[in-house]
Amino acid sequence: MGPSSAGAPSGVLRARLFEGRVIPAHPLATHVGGGLDERRQRALTRYYLAAGAGGVAAGVHTTQFAIREAGLLAPVLELVAEEVRAAAERDVLLIAGACGGTDQAVREARLASEHGYDLVLLSLAALPDATDDELIAHCRAVAEVLPLFGFYLQPAVGGRVLSRAFWRRLCELDGVAAIKVAPFDRYRTLDVVHAVSESGRADEVALYTGNDDHIVLDLLAPQRARFVGGLLGHWAVWTRAAVRLFEEVRAIVRSGAPAPPELLARAEEVTDCNAAVFDAAHGFRGCVPGIHAVLASQGLLTGTHCLDPNEVLSPGQADEIERVRRTYPHLVDDAFVAEHLDTWLR
Repeated sequence: MGPSSAGAPSGVLRARLFEGRVIPAHPLATHVGGGLDERRQRALTRYYLAAGAGGVAAGVHTTQFAIREAGLLAPVLELVAEEVRAAAERDVLLIAGACGGTDQAVREARLASEHGYDLVLLSLAALPDATDDELIAHCRAVAEVLPLFGFYLQPAVGGRVLSRAFWRRLCELDGVAAIKVAPFDRYRTLDVVHAVSESGRADEVALYTGNDDHIVLDLLAPQRARFVGGLLGHWAVWTRAAVRLFEEVRAIVRSGAPAPPELLARAEEVTDCNAAVFDAAHGFRGCVPGIHAVLASQGLLTGTHCLDPNEVLSPGQADEIERVRRTYPHLVDDAFVAEHLDTWLR
């Protein structure tokens, strides 16, 4: 195990992570043509808290990495943190995304620390050719600022392939508290699961699924190092329904009972919904606009626009989203949002 660091997670933080939580990856609310829509940015956070989320992750892929160039990272982190603090009666984890080279990632971790965030979700996409030694040094530097939420980002949206050996070494850093596993690949997912188990730290490093195409089955899988929760872009939409499904899954896991066939069928329904929202048919090009489309249809956002004007819904994607909304009403929370929307937009 590596040396202790200033960012080493406390036992309390580890326990909070191992409780298992629904953590939406927070979208960005902007006006058409750019500029932060503060009112709707706050409304989104209020929605997630009211829906029962146990954490929020801001400054991540779903928030659009381009917020950095747009100068919006700091204000978004501040707004999200303010809303979480305003709901002080709730125990909610604050997770901030960090990316870029080591200097940039450390600066972003410090910014998150200044705003009271608990952990930093570290993307390694900016280091496509780095060796494992270089990647570990990079992670260690960031973990000295805030406890680390490791992140296996799928290659289709900018991630890189990472070996089981890397993940085992990462687990040996004291500053690592959790890993979001999101390669959208079963073999690579198992690389992380086995690495955590082999590291001897399965009781210290919490596994969270980021495989939006395999959410329920990841949470049900009976493994030595098992998934205890999720940090997901998919959970940025229809969040109240996602919380209820997560609670049902967690109750079954804790009971030791086998998963009923009806729940296994719902696992496939969730994946079908994700295929539509994330635009799997077009290599996930419409992922963020797809999330925006759902939120806009509920009145939480004003449209599907993104910071990058070329990031738009793919042909047929809107129809697919409407198809899954009609087909799986039990996975949708439109009525919940309609009931509370005016309050969140106050």
